Amino acid sequence: MPKIAEIEGTPNPNARKFILKDPLTWGVTRSYENAEQAKDDPLACALFAIEHVSNVFYVDKWLTVTQDGDSDWDELLRKVAEPIRAAPAADAQTAVTVAAASAAHANLNLADQKRLDAINELLDEEIRPHLQNDGGDLHVVNLDYNLLSVHYQGACGSCPSSLSGTLRAIENLIRSIEPDIEVVAV
Repeated sequence: MPKIAEIEGTPNPNARKFILKDPLTWGVTRSYENAEQAKDDPLACALFAIEHVSNVFYVDKWLTVTQDGDSDWDELLRKVAEPIRAAPAADAQTAVTVAAASAAHANLNLADQKRLDAINELLDEEIRPHLQNDGGDLHVVNLDYNLLSVHYQGACGSCPSSLSGTLRAIENLIRSIEPDIEVVAV
């Protein structure tokens, strides 16, 4: 059972980040935008059963819950803490599980895979740590020639600045290695 070490606000006023003492996963990201997506995940399903929860995102030792903006956080925090505390801590995951989670871009040709690897390395070094610190993350959905589709996760998913300023900053950074790239949020 993960114990909650700390609860932090995020730049998104509708999201809170829970820092845990024990991991929920080992490097595998879980991101859900509705109860239907979460139906096979007991923790996320329990969180979506709480009125006003609109997004659940977790990886390793932290979890972000986003609400619809119609609830008081003091009341909602007490409710969402219960299923978090009741969730089992991660046990050792098999290499197959972790490999399957990272094989999403296996259909790219070698040149595009190298481009995507360089982009992901840049995102890992310069962007993702900041987004994760704020209770969110960024998932690369697709690279189609010079169009990079990304999906914000967790607190970033409904944060107004992620869809404007942050997206442009990401695009400008990636253009340092891919000058003709266009980045879109999906």
